Amino acid sequence: MTAIYPNIVPENNLRLPDALTIKHGPARLLSKFVLEGDKAARSVGIRLRLRHDFGELLYVNKQEAARGHWYRLMHMFNVECTDLSPENSYWISGENEHGEIVATQAGRVYFWPETTLAEEARLMLYGGREEGQRCDVTAKDAYSVTGVVFFGGSIWVRPDYRRRHLSRLLPRLGRAYAMARWPIDWGISMVKPDLVEMGIAAGYGYKHESRSIRYPGSPWGDLDLVLVSLSPAEAYDDFAQFLITELDGSDKLAPSNFWDHEVTKTSPDGVFHGSSNLS
Repeated sequence: MTAIYPNIVPENNLRLPDALTIKHGPARLLSKFVLEGDKAARSVGIRLRLRHDFGELLYVNKQEAARGHWYRLMHMFNVECTDLSPENSYWISGENEHGEIVATQAGRVYFWPETTLAEEARLMLYGGREEGQRCDVTAKDAYSVTGVVFFGGSIWVRPDYRRRHLSRLLPRLGRAYAMARWPIDWGISMVKPDLVEMGIAAGYGYKHESRSIRYPGSPWGDLDLVLVSLSPAEAYDDFAQFLITELDGSDKLAPSNFWDHEVTKTSPDGVFHGSSNLS
C-alpha cells in the first residue's frame, strides 16, 4: 500500500525530548515546542516517552477498553493487524509517578508520492489488509492529500487525568515530533462529525475539515468520518501560537522569528480522543 520514507529511528522508550532529532522544519520552533510541551506535561504529573513497541499500546488499549474507558484500537495502530515498524510509526506514552500509562498519542507516516488519500483511505483504516471492505469518499480534500502524509490518532487520556488540557497538547506534540523527523506534506486525522461541531477537532490544531469518508459495515459500525487536515506552514504557525498563549513560551518568540531556522527539506532517492475520537 505504501513505501517508507527513509528516516532516523530513535531508541525505544526514550524521554520525548531525548528522542527528538530535527531533520526537517524550523529547528528553533520545533525544539522549543517539544521542550515546553514536555515541561507542561510534567507540571501536571505526566512523563512523556517516545515508543515503537506497539504491542504495549495494544495491551493498554485492551485493558482500558474492557473497563469502558476507550474504544477498540483502530487497525492502523494495531500491531496484530498491520505492518507497524519503527520506521513508519511511533506512539507516545504519558506515565504517572507510579509508572502507569494514563495517556497516549500515536502517529503513522505514509509515503504516497503517486497516489492520494482518496485512493488509499479504504485500505488505510484496515491496516492495509484487503478484505473487500467498502469506503465511500466524498471529502474533496482527500484528493489533495498526497506525498509524505502524517496521520495522528489514538489520543486517549485516562478519566482521572482528564481536564488537564492533555487532549490539546498531545496531538500537537506528536505532530511536532513527526514534522521534525519526516518531511511532512500533510497532517491529517479522521474524526466523528460531533467532534468538529463541538470544536474539539479544532482544539487538536487542525485547520480544515472536509466531509465525508464513510466506512459502511466496519468493525466499529457504520462510520461517517470528517477528514481534518493542515499544511506544514499552518502547523508551524499553530505551534508558535500555542507556545505563546498556552505554554508560556513567550520569550520574544513570534511566528516570523522561526522561519530563518528552517532545516532544508530533502527529497527521497529511490524510495478516538478518549471516548469519541475514532483515530
